[in-house]
Amino acid sequence: MAGTGGSLVLVGFMGAGKSSALDDVLDTDRLLEDQLQMSIASFFAAYGEAKFRRREESVVLRALSSGAPVIALGGGSLGSQDVRRALAEHTVVWLQVSPETAWERAVGDERPLAADRKTFEALHAEREPVYAAAADAFLPEGDRGLVARALPALRALAAAPPHTKLVWARSAGGEYPVYVGRGIAGAVLPGADAGRAFLVTDEHVGPLYAARMRHVQRTITIAAGEQHKTLAAAERVWRELARAGMGHDDHVIALGGGVVGDLAGFCAATYQRGVGVVQVPTTVVAQVDSAYGGKTGVDLPEAKNYVGAYHQPAAVITDVDTLDTLSEAELSAGFAEVVKTALIAGGGLWDRVASGAGGRVPDAGIILDCARTKLTVVAADERDGGMRQLLNLGHTVGHAIETATGYTRYRHGEAVALGLLAALRLSDAGELREQVAGLLERAGLPTRMSAVDPAAVVAAARLDKKRRGDEVPFVLVRAPGDVHYGQRVSADAVLAAVTELSDP
Repeated sequence: MAGTGGSLVLVGFMGAGKSSALDDVLDTDRLLEDQLQMSIASFFAAYGEAKFRRREESVVLRALSSGAPVIALGGGSLGSQDVRRALAEHTVVWLQVSPETAWERAVGDERPLAADRKTFEALHAEREPVYAAAADAFLPEGDRGLVARALPALRALAAAPPHTKLVWARSAGGEYPVYVGRGIAGAVLPGADAGRAFLVTDEHVGPLYAARMRHVQRTITIAAGEQHKTLAAAERVWRELARAGMGHDDHVIALGGGVVGDLAGFCAATYQRGVGVVQVPTTVVAQVDSAYGGKTGVDLPEAKNYVGAYHQPAAVITDVDTLDTLSEAELSAGFAEVVKTALIAGGGLWDRVASGAGGRVPDAGIILDCARTKLTVVAADERDGGMRQLLNLGHTVGHAIETATGYTRYRHGEAVALGLLAALRLSDAGELREQVAGLLERAGLPTRMSAVDPAAVVAAARLDKKRRGDEVPFVLVRAPGDVHYGQRVSADAVLAAVTELSDP
């Protein structure tokens, strides 16, 4: 695992590009063919897969003990328990590849397991959880130079605290490392070490964690709370950065929850027309959602996040230990974003969240999978032109509730919890709505709202920033993992769904 050193071991499905990812890679498939004195396809045909796997295991275990700097394993190598056990001494890098791309690269290439597409895709799905369980680093499908660009961050994992994970974020606006682990706040990690650091935090988080940030030139502390995510607060930050002499080659550190991350990111996006920002999220909401993807901004009295910019961070350092100092209410509020992300992802993430695994305090594994889910969506659609709108599940009504109550009555996650229930009612997913309501109630989140005018909420929803013409598109859910954006919903249906949330 990360923190132990050893070799960089590249794993992934056939066609992921492991053997060509870097120069001087020790490729176990080539070693195996040298030993067999025939191609893998020929050996498969002559002796079958079981005998091949025994020979493969021997070659792989020998390679893993060789001390080679970079080793590429065959796609099925991790089927061996002994191989998986041996990987604990190394930094395991999963090169991800879609089944479509893998098929295009593998078909016609004399690969014995690429004869039938349906079987091929089933094998891809079967192996994905195995790679995920072994991986210390997750690299998305990309060009041939991606691994080389990520190499400093991959190498840094060997010196990071044990069990630190790396997700390489990639979108049209840029790429950056996301580190998830314990005890990593303040660590100097690649992507987070350019120029001088100027810290933006709030009055609650600063006293707890600001001292851990290294080489900070100036600390700027803002008032805590969504009601302070304003243009006035941004102006104060800009002016303090200017007075402190921050230059274009320096960077901002955003230490805090979603409010600090949004505000500091917006200031970084606009100060001198753009400087770097390192996000160090300290709340559940920020760690599972808002710290990733480059959305920054401030609120107006009329609507939430109405002024902002897309500005991808230079790095994200997600230290799960910082959740230990959150209040009970903040932990509960963050759980709503976990549920939202799990509904979008479906599969194993939804199963764990729906089963109550970890309760309302997500463990590092759930935080990691939420981050991976969001980054996968952002990679496909950075600027909300399509798929990224899925991440707005529950937020159209949730943001409207925040706006209608002046950003003071409900925390963001509490409003999103209510918004999720409205979205599920609009989805005609009554049984799933009841299941989600139970999860939210057990986490201490509201499932009803009092003294809030439903008509005011609907009016605020009509000002949602994703409005197109006179219509506000909604995200609706058919089932966990089967979520659709851009759905038309009548104003009467929205009013009915919001009214259902209101106490009599």
